[in-house]
Amino acid sequence: MAHFAEIDGNNKVLRVIVVNNTDCLNSEGKEDESVGIAFCKGLLGGEWVQTSYNNNFRKNYAGIGFTYYADIDAFVPPSIYDSWILNNETARWDPPTPMPDDDKFYVWNEESTSWSEIQVTT
Repeated sequence: MAHFAEIDGNNKVLRVIVVNNTDCLNSEGKEDESVGIAFCKGLLGGEWVQTSYNNNFRKNYAGIGFTYYADIDAFVPPSIYDSWILNNETARWDPPTPMPDDDKFYVWNEESTSWSEIQVTT
């Protein structure tokens, strides 16, 4: 099965649908994204981009509210925090400061843009 994401004028994902692989075959019998896109457009209208359920391409499986970034050819989830920075290699948001690498527990503090240790009691 092939998966396609409908995107709006701002490249935000509106929905994701599943299409039979046979609806994506070109005249030579090979899977072709443009054929799948034409099938989706003919069936439902709108603008479509193929997404990979197994993250084989476009870095992340598209979800409602994700954004398609054509410049890095990836679906990117919404940012959790305003201060986080898009990592073009992973198409994920990274904190501006890495989380400390120790045995303690931390939570991101957006106000101070730093990690705050969580006190765990047992």
